[in-house]
Amino acid sequence: MSVNYGAKRITVGAHYGLRDWLGQQVTAALMALFTLMVLAQLILSKGPIGYDRWAGIFSSQWMKVLTFTVIIALLYHVWVGMRNIWMDYIKPVWLRLCLQVATIVWLIACAGWAIQVLWRL
Repeated sequence: MSVNYGAKRITVGAHYGLRDWLGQQVTAALMALFTLMVLAQLILSKGPIGYDRWAGIFSSQWMKVLTFTVIIALLYHVWVGMRNIWMDYIKPVWLRLCLQVATIVWLIACAGWAIQVLWRL
């Protein structure tokens, strides 16, 4: 009698659980740390907080790269959550696929927009 365990036994959606949960925890921690860092820069800065202050915070190259990394983490975080919602609550396969493709297109468009905003400063 053969036993079919491990990588050969994959059911659609069943193998996402722990990996996606851990991915969302890591991305949430990264976003929280980034938010605290930006808030610390705002609190420790002197003078009025306006466009010049915000542009100054995000003008250095390392901050742009870090911000874009956090945006990618946010997009992954959103993708995992939306994919799980579509898989759990949308039963017709064709509609689920359409919603997942629309979500991917929207998230890619958001990433492109983020690049434009960050590197235009």
